[in-house]
Amino acid sequence: MTQALAGTAALVTGASSGIGEATAVALAEQGARVALVARRKDRLEALAERIGGGALVIEADITDPAQAQHAVNSAVAEFGRLDTLVNNAGVMLLGPIVDAPLEEWQRMVHLNVLGLLYCTHAALPHLIAAADRDPRSVADVVNISSTAGRVARMNSGVYNATKFGVGAFSESLRQEVTTRHVRVTLIEPGATATELAFHNRPVILEEMAKTFGGIEVLRAEDIANGVLYAVTQPRHVAVNEVLIRPTEQER
Repeated sequence: MTQALAGTAALVTGASSGIGEATAVALAEQGARVALVARRKDRLEALAERIGGGALVIEADITDPAQAQHAVNSAVAEFGRLDTLVNNAGVMLLGPIVDAPLEEWQRMVHLNVLGLLYCTHAALPHLIAAADRDPRSVADVVNISSTAGRVARMNSGVYNATKFGVGAFSESLRQEVTTRHVRVTLIEPGATATELAFHNRPVILEEMAKTFGGIEVLRAEDIANGVLYAVTQPRHVAVNEVLIRPTEQER
């Protein structure tokens, strides 16, 4: 069976677990060579072994612009091109705005916004070049956002701010590069079973359990399927936004 992404190369941030890991596997199964980017090298090496040939391990902290640039440069040096960028790395630290630990806000802004910007800035020249080349003559930027990028809620203020920012950036970038056949897709997952929530303080985890404990949440593979759907469309089709919620999630 023909693989939709054969002959292409992708870079996935936050690939050491959750949505990033599942997305890297899905892209590789469709023939893409995949650069796996995260800080946890041991996790990346295990994933690369699982994927097999065509996976490149890149240990990097993308909140550092030099490391983000190096990650992209390493992928292009290895693969000779870059067709797909999946900006998945992120952190969700919830809680009241009043008396919040400032370091939590800084972590979210640095990773959810600046890390995404650094990787996109570094990747765009290569994506534009790939969009002019075989085998597909199209390239993709996929930004993993959240339902929090659509609906602001109490105790989610700064996380909301980062994800609303990702949405605004994605739409502006889309308008800028779409005529050059670089597609920009915003993926907005609802409650998903990943490690994302576990970085929160215990009191916040208790509140989250009250909100989502009674519903069947999404799996990382569900979001990876959404990414794969977007990037395997024909050249003339751009999937600009995908909102994926658990069936039982109300908001």
